[in-house]
Amino acid sequence: MLLVRMKFLQLLPRKPGKLEMLFQIPFCQKQFPYLCLATSTCLYSKKKKVNSYEQVDQEKYKNLVYSVTSYKTSAQTPEKILEEDNLLYGPPDKHRPLVKAETKTPKNWVPLINSNKKIPLLNRDSSLPTKISLQKTNMPSVTRILQQTMSPQQSFYLERWKQKMILELGQDGFAEYSKKLFHQGELFHAALESIFLSEEVATKEQGEDDVISGYLSSVQHVLKDISEVKALESAVQHEALQYLGLVDCVAKYRGQLCVIDWKTSEKPKPFLRNTFDNPLQVAAYIGAINHDANYDFQVSCGLVVVAYKNGSPAHPHFMDPGLCSQYWNKWLLRLEEYTERN
Repeated sequence: MLLVRMKFLQLLPRKPGKLEMLFQIPFCQKQFPYLCLATSTCLYSKKKKVNSYEQVDQEKYKNLVYSVTSYKTSAQTPEKILEEDNLLYGPPDKHRPLVKAETKTPKNWVPLINSNKKIPLLNRDSSLPTKISLQKTNMPSVTRILQQTMSPQQSFYLERWKQKMILELGQDGFAEYSKKLFHQGELFHAALESIFLSEEVATKEQGEDDVISGYLSSVQHVLKDISEVKALESAVQHEALQYLGLVDCVAKYRGQLCVIDWKTSEKPKPFLRNTFDNPLQVAAYIGAINHDANYDFQVSCGLVVVAYKNGSPAHPHFMDPGLCSQYWNKWLLRLEEYTERN
């Protein structure tokens, strides 16, 4: 039998054409007869492998297989995504974006810098900053104008926070909490004023009053960059636009003369946008100072300093002239809105 097989193999290179006719199988190509012969021999000589997937319960996983295969074949077109969004979140909001409202031009536009104001070549050299008491007049204050022209979104968040605090503390507890915050703000401003006027008084008050010790520790790194204080807790008034306010501080911050607004917070506010309407308040004070004859200087920059009760480093938000001009335009729009309502 072995001799017969050897003879058979010897015939392969001699008569390939005849062997092709004898051993050709249906799925084999004519161009590769020997390969087909070897493959067919291998197939018939080995036991057929069992596919492990055939043992899986096909009926049990039929839905899963269908969902996966149908997802792969279906395209996520923009129309399909929009349809799903409408189903989940409802139709798109057709209201006008807030950005468009901010691009409006004030009807009664007044420049931030007063070109007609005469600045003395040598400013008066006084050891004490200007401090003008706020007089009661019919003019609305900057704070009142901003409160009455607050956006619906900001009013919603403020009211939601108020209701949350009332739920936790009760009506009387929330009233006491608000009173305490206001008192802490007054003490903080008074302590800062003492720091700028007399280091000895500041040190004494800081040691005695533990309520504001955290706030004072928070602003220490900012105070190192402040110099040449020109005004403290001083009233300002814009005669042309008919509004007034009380400026916290006017001084140089890193060499730039600024209107400085001190704020206290229990939550971090690392960005200027986190301070809500405070930049508009600063811009309003800058415009008022530049048009107030009681001040022999002009300001083009602002600074919002947020101090924290736990003593963590305060966030100083500097406003350059370009940014102050933007917020000045927004302030003029809010002022017009208040005037129309009243």
